[in-house]
Amino acid sequence: MSAPLIPVLLALPKTRLALRRALPRGRARLLQCRTAAQLLRALATSLADAVVVDVRAAGAREALEQCRDAYPEVPRFAYAAFRPDDGELLRSCIEEFQAAPIVEGVEDAVVGDLLLPRTAGALREASLAQAPRLLRLTEPIQVLAWREVLRRVGGPIRAADIARTLKVSREHLSRQFGAGGAPNLKRVIDLARTATAADLLGNPGYSVRSVARILRFSSASHLSGSARRVAGVTAAALATLGPRGVLAAFLRGRTRSRLAVPKR
Repeated sequence: MSAPLIPVLLALPKTRLALRRALPRGRARLLQCRTAAQLLRALATSLADAVVVDVRAAGAREALEQCRDAYPEVPRFAYAAFRPDDGELLRSCIEEFQAAPIVEGVEDAVVGDLLLPRTAGALREASLAQAPRLLRLTEPIQVLAWREVLRRVGGPIRAADIARTLKVSREHLSRQFGAGGAPNLKRVIDLARTATAADLLGNPGYSVRSVARILRFSSASHLSGSARRVAGVTAAALATLGPRGVLAAFLRGRTRSRLAVPKR
């Protein structure tokens, strides 16, 4: 399983190295982009957790402006060696580009603490914080499996891989996960993927087709089918629900795979 992707536009090798050293191993995968176009292309084709930009780098302001407009739900961070006389630059980062500043050389040691709790994945998980209770996931193995599903949502999610991570057999995981009135694991995987699709579709820069590709659905029609099964809406309507709305719709009678798919 790949760590979450964070595209970065950083001018100096020492800045990239400082950021890489500051983030815990396995918690983030940095993708160095040399231009604003490369950074936007990374966002358009990948499940990105955040964007980190040195506001003094060439094309940085253009990148932040386009990210703000096309992908407003992807958190933005301005990582630079801000000086005492950079008040106007800091103001533009916060107010104009809506990017959280991180001071290189001062906050390097706590970059992980500043960035990781505010990534798209962390915010999405927080929006679904009530899911384990509402889905009746009360046993430790159920909660751990749910967290693994959320961590893996950017790629193929296989019960066997989750079971291997949790050091149990696939059969044991499947049997224990659906105990106590909880939905089965397959339904919960469908829920997590659809909730993530809803989150992504809140960004104008993503279409149903691009989200289907990013989340490894076989086609836009496959995503549409999942949206109807899980939330009872079209894929295009997922953006109006958001992750919490998808969870609420799922809880209204869609937790069992035997339910019929609503007609168009």
